[in-house]
Amino acid sequence: MNWRKKTNVFPSPEDPLENPQQIHLLPSSNPTTPPTRPHHNPYPPQQPLFQTPPLLDPLHLTPRHLPCPLRPHPPPPLSCLTFFHFLPSPDLNARLILLYRLFAARKFAAMRTLLDSLVTTEVETKRPVSDVVSLVDECEFEPHFVETLCDMLFRVCADNRMFRDALKVFDYVMEKGLVVELCVRFFRRMVESGRVDIGVQSLTIVVDVLCRRGEVGRAKELMNEMAARGVVPTVFTYNTLLNACVVRKDREGVDEILGLMEREGVVASLVTYTILIEWYASSERIGEAEKVYEEMCERNVEMDVYVYTSMISWNCRAGNVRRASALFDEMICRGIAGQMEAAEILLEEMQCKGVDLNVVIFNTMMDGYCKRGMMDEAFRLQDIMERKGFEADVFTYNILASGLCKLHRYEEAKRVLNVMVEKGVAPNVVTCATFIEIYCQEGNLAEPERFLRNIEKRGVVPNIVTYNTLIDAYSKNEKVKQAHVDEALKLFNEMLVKGIRGNVKTYTAIISGLSKEGRADEALKLYDEMMRMGLIPDDRVFEALVGSLHKPSSHAALKQN
Repeated sequence: MNWRKKTNVFPSPEDPLENPQQIHLLPSSNPTTPPTRPHHNPYPPQQPLFQTPPLLDPLHLTPRHLPCPLRPHPPPPLSCLTFFHFLPSPDLNARLILLYRLFAARKFAAMRTLLDSLVTTEVETKRPVSDVVSLVDECEFEPHFVETLCDMLFRVCADNRMFRDALKVFDYVMEKGLVVELCVRFFRRMVESGRVDIGVQSLTIVVDVLCRRGEVGRAKELMNEMAARGVVPTVFTYNTLLNACVVRKDREGVDEILGLMEREGVVASLVTYTILIEWYASSERIGEAEKVYEEMCERNVEMDVYVYTSMISWNCRAGNVRRASALFDEMICRGIAGQMEAAEILLEEMQCKGVDLNVVIFNTMMDGYCKRGMMDEAFRLQDIMERKGFEADVFTYNILASGLCKLHRYEEAKRVLNVMVEKGVAPNVVTCATFIEIYCQEGNLAEPERFLRNIEKRGVVPNIVTYNTLIDAYSKNEKVKQAHVDEALKLFNEMLVKGIRGNVKTYTAIISGLSKEGRADEALKLYDEMMRMGLIPDDRVFEALVGSLHKPSSHAALKQN
């Protein structure tokens, strides 16, 4: 066992102590020396030698000479102790070495006496308990010695009403994770002495130690015992037990603790709810986890990023991507964490829970950022995705381009879509609609229709969104000299031929375009057709029809109708 500090404890070969002729503790008995007149000793003979400076000062003894009796063939420990008293002011390191020698020889009474003098005497040799604990921590003593020393030091402090120092020793034992029995013994001694003010925090620490060792039963017994003594557990204590039961997958234990909390009127905390969400979700009871989440919302419990990451990751694992997306949006909206921090924590949490990260999950998160107009975060998330080995797909590019279009950043959106085409990613109808929207916003109506014909040749069938974008642009585009309503009508008829049924947006766009040109008769026919189809017109339709009354060519048609 290496109990030495980094400094050299043993004296060097050149040490004066190695030369016995340099040190004489008693006068020489050489018969050739003439007898001298007896010298009067002013100090009583019963006084310890370390209290006689005139006698010991010439010897130049220092604490570094102490280990000499502790060499490979040391004298008995009690002889070391006798030698120890010669030192005028032994340092803490020397005392600790002697304590170890006494421990090895099982001289526990002498250890106790030395410790008592070390921390309780009023003379210069007294040392703070914190110094003793710090030095023990620095030296590499065997665990059994450290446990015995701490146990004895704790008793010395408690017996001498040094309660703050006793708690320091207790904290050290807990921090270093020494034997559980020693921790529990310390705690019981503190309680039984009646001298130390035991708080629920100390109880919670001991309960946590027992739970970490899997001794949940003993932790419950200790809680009951301490409650009978007036130490009432708090929500922190219950959370410790609850988490231990969750780790052990002890369903009955979880229910028991929740019932006990309810009976005792202990209000669940954020940590309680987080533990429960993890418990229910990991048990494939995502519905129960949602109920816990709803209860948190009803109680206005302030949630943190870990509640959201837990809910999102478990929903992703269960295949509820839409719910996960909504939760991610909510987390961002509430500003629970820094935006990229939230995303990175979420991704890490998902991986820890065994959720297979894929492009769909990244796209869902990017869509959340784009909806908030947070394009920088969305692009950074794309970088993270690609660094993890996932290739952006058509949905990734569509999400980014649509987000840019909402912010009227059309040139950037066009660059994103061009990169997509260059990488060989085939566009879909959403891509086409986005391209068309960009061209229309630029006032270029020829390019969108040419683009539409090209994608049809590639086998991409336009949908209602694609047609609505073009029809709306032809009907009311403000960046061209006049609306191209006839072109819009051609597209409308083409759409019907292909079996694509128009919606409110389709009819509203064409009716508005016809009304602007004073073609009220055609506008009213489309209005009647719209009503027959069961489509409910919005305010734009009525405003357009009323506006058409001011057009000269409209009065005859209106009178006829």
